[in-house]
Amino acid sequence: EVQLVESGGGLVQAGGSLRLSCAASGFTFDDYGIGWFRQAPGKEREGVSCIRRSDGSTYYTDSVKGRFTISSDNAKNTVYLQMNSLKPEDTAVYYCAADPLDHYCSGYGRPSPFASWGQGTQVTVSS
Repeated sequence: EVQLVESGGGLVQAGGSLRLSCAASGFTFDDYGIGWFRQAPGKEREGVSCIRRSDGSTYYTDSVKGRFTISSDNAKNTVYLQMNSLKPEDTAVYYCAADPLDHYCSGYGRPSPFASWGQGTQVTVSS
């Protein structure tokens, strides 16, 4: 069974930093594309960043480029999202997803229906 557990969220002032972790189990890490997504109150869930399975390349949505960094530790089956220079508009519940078809990071715009999701971690940025 695929399991994803996010951690590292919290309350931070604008300009601050947080590092989110996504601990994965139940699947072969290298066989899945891993991505971070977020959902703010009243808004649809949006993609933030991902690591492409095929070549390990990374993708960031425009609003976080230069501020967020995604990385993975395959030995620990963990994906991280380092978030710097946080803004109030980054406030959201952040989720990680593991997709065996790697749709989001392959240009489909969203994960496939076969993706597994974590429970989310709240990030709140105060102004």
